[in-house]
Amino acid sequence: MTTDSDPTPRPAATSTVVAADGADAFAPEHAKRRGPGRNLPAAIAVGAVLGGVLLCSLFVVPQAFPVLVAIIVVLAVLELTRALAHGGLRIPAVPVLVGVIGMAISTVVFDVQGLLISTAVAVCVLILWRVSESMGLTALRDVAGGVFALSWVAFLGSFTLLLFGMEQGPLLVMLAVLGPVGNDIGGYVAGVLFGSHPMAPGISPKKSWEGFAGSLILGVASVTTFGMLALDVPWWAGAALGVVLVVVSTCGDLSESLLKRDLGIKDMGHLLPGHGGVLDRVDSILLAAPTTYIMLEVLLP
Repeated sequence: MTTDSDPTPRPAATSTVVAADGADAFAPEHAKRRGPGRNLPAAIAVGAVLGGVLLCSLFVVPQAFPVLVAIIVVLAVLELTRALAHGGLRIPAVPVLVGVIGMAISTVVFDVQGLLISTAVAVCVLILWRVSESMGLTALRDVAGGVFALSWVAFLGSFTLLLFGMEQGPLLVMLAVLGPVGNDIGGYVAGVLFGSHPMAPGISPKKSWEGFAGSLILGVASVTTFGMLALDVPWWAGAALGVVLVVVSTCGDLSESLLKRDLGIKDMGHLLPGHGGVLDRVDSILLAAPTTYIMLEVLLP
């Protein structure tokens, strides 16, 4: 996140830099793969609780789902701004958080138009707020970091609200979530059991091609089956959506891993035992939600 000419100090890029999955990036290969690398009981328990909260907000108390999304996005943005501070970026919290909440409310009330307009307003307010404090290259970098946070987390996350507002919205949200969930579970199990060929050793040493195959199998099967049974989606459309969701979910995982390696941090946060931070848990969903929205418009207009 910094350049050689940047006077802001940053963590030293030594062998202590850790990979996104907790493995030392410069450790021997056998050390990288000696175990699952996470507190599995805690991860399962937290995942079950999160799944229960999501299901309740979608099908039992649907009025709570927009509130849940807003809370998750706010927490994820806070984690991201703190992480970017490791790279020397000082993102003003007030305009960013107000913009996040405004984008969520506008999306619920005014749909796509509300999301687009509120995003533009949030970016403008962020720019005016930051340049009113100081000018120059530092302010430009801070503004770029704030726009990145708004775009990646708040804008993409708001597509879950767009899906929720459509006909059979709760089921569409579940469809978008099942892709990343199948990707994570299938990839984790297949990677632990069979992983031997690293996919991107320079970014995430424990992510393997065998794990990606497991992600494809479980992710595509989950999306296709749920789409056919719950939404009457043709099998070919469900399979196509499943493949794309697994690919974008993997890209989301690798992108966040690359960002964390560049910042010299292991996790975006520590709120969720066994998972890291909120952003570590929803990074794939941030790409899966808009992908589902767009592909449904293309495949099933």
